[in-house]
Amino acid sequence: MANPFRLRAAALTTSAVVLAALLAGCSESAKDGDLPTQKLDWKDCPVPSEAEGGGTSPSPLPSGAKWQCATMKAPRDWSDPKGDTIDIALIRAKATGDPSRRIGSLVFNFGGPGGSGVTTLPAFGADYAALNTRYDLVSFDPRGVGRSAPVKCESDAQLDDFFQQDATPDDSAERAQLLDRTKQFNSACEKNSKKILPHVRTTDAARDMDLMRQVLGDDKLHYFGISYGTELGGVYAHLFPKNVGRAVFDAVVDPTLNPEQSALGQAKGFQLALDNFAEDCTSKTTECPIGDTPQEVKDRIAKLLADLEKKPIPGIFPRQLTQTAATNGIAQSLYSKDFWEYLTEGLEQAYEGDGKILMLLSDSMNGRSENGEYSNITAANIAINCSDEKPRYAADQVQQKVPEFRAASPVFGDYLAWGMVSCTDWAVPGAADHPDVSAPGSAPILVVGNTGDPATPYAGAKKMVDALGKGVAVELTYKGQGHGAYDSKNKCVQSAVNDYLLDGKVPKAGTVCS
Repeated sequence: MANPFRLRAAALTTSAVVLAALLAGCSESAKDGDLPTQKLDWKDCPVPSEAEGGGTSPSPLPSGAKWQCATMKAPRDWSDPKGDTIDIALIRAKATGDPSRRIGSLVFNFGGPGGSGVTTLPAFGADYAALNTRYDLVSFDPRGVGRSAPVKCESDAQLDDFFQQDATPDDSAERAQLLDRTKQFNSACEKNSKKILPHVRTTDAARDMDLMRQVLGDDKLHYFGISYGTELGGVYAHLFPKNVGRAVFDAVVDPTLNPEQSALGQAKGFQLALDNFAEDCTSKTTECPIGDTPQEVKDRIAKLLADLEKKPIPGIFPRQLTQTAATNGIAQSLYSKDFWEYLTEGLEQAYEGDGKILMLLSDSMNGRSENGEYSNITAANIAINCSDEKPRYAADQVQQKVPEFRAASPVFGDYLAWGMVSCTDWAVPGAADHPDVSAPGSAPILVVGNTGDPATPYAGAKKMVDALGKGVAVELTYKGQGHGAYDSKNKCVQSAVNDYLLDGKVPKAGTVCS
């Protein structure tokens, strides 16, 4: 999310790394010509840094394949490729199959923006075992993220305060307070990350990926992008269409929308997911503990949020569950149908005055570990989005839009509308209204849309197909729930993706999996 009130287009896996636990560089000069031929020093992976989310060094895959880490030098400023460099953190698991059938590297980006690929890929690497037979599985911390010249803004204590603030102001005093707190956060980012802030645009990360392709020794970039990773992949295809190999976009960002349109689309997407959750709970043979009908489930949620705005309840000591934290936690649980049981239990407990589970869900979204340390996902997310997005929204503009957002989602509308002020005082101007992903001449790109996706609504898949250009993309539809399709374990989706990435078999356009 671009701030505590804007829901990330993040891969499910990024937040699931944190949720599972809760619920259970230096600069130097280098010549441009040296960078594509640099040699990577692959070693055993270190313990993830605090910015990457902490934890332990990754364990080998079930196949026995071990994870190795390295750093790649890239220009800090791509307009000055012979100037100072930054380190880009990489991770890989070498291909396990017959070396003569190895295709190359398959580079993953799991979304955010701001998610650490170095921690996310090994956490879910077993899901890609079939792909690992012919590819080295590779991911990275994009610039500004994790170990790759991370954007730093506020301290852990300050972030606790940041995520507790009122995200849905009701009067001029509350609006002023929200704007002041947002400006405080943005000023801290400028103060603590001045050198890297102008250089974290998606176009910069795409150029890093083409350098990565060369350093890894691949003629083409074979790529698996999820959520924001589809936007990054689309920008790469636009900049380097002739270098695209076999590419898959899953949980697809609509590249034609400006920030306001995107936020409104998310309001509708998360409301649809909440509707589906309520219908699922009340349609089972066992009694739904949070309501007898779908409308009652949603009405009780709306009342809980209204009550929390007036009087928070105990969350995780010493923090209380505020309206903002509860809304964030509910949204987190809608990223996967596997999380719905946590939402049911969390709501059931919240109605009894215990906000712990909803607070844990909110912490997962925000990258907060049990020990109170935050990853830099929020700082990186804001920095990348605000650098990419040209529009800046004043409070009066947002106030005028609130009724439209509220009509789209009584639960998430206000929350997402006010998220549009996050970039208003950002130090770096935004690049464009929306990304350019037109990629004439690119190899086929498989675009997978999920009809029940809350964070990247299904309509975005067709928009991405059209924007990439005639003859480039092939769309596959998954009739499912949650954010993304491949990690849903749906056999039809996985077979189609694997057949393309492993054997080059492009599925028939319009294929539907359910």
